[in-house]
Amino acid sequence: MILGVPWWVFMLVILIFLSGYMAMRAMLAEKKLEQQFIEREGKVYMDRLEAERVSKQHQKEQISE
Repeated sequence: MILGVPWWVFMLVILIFLSGYMAMRAMLAEKKLEQQFIEREGKVYMDRLEAERVSKQHQKEQISE
């Protein structure tokens, strides 16, 4: 007993804090992964918009010729 408290209570408190730390770390990793996915999908969308714009521009040029 340390300060009148059993040793397993200290271990329980330490494990609770460790669990909270691991949960926070997992949450931040998930957030980072989600942000990367959003950026990748946004780039695909922007590339598709750019290709469509170029395609329309070529069609206009062919019609005016």
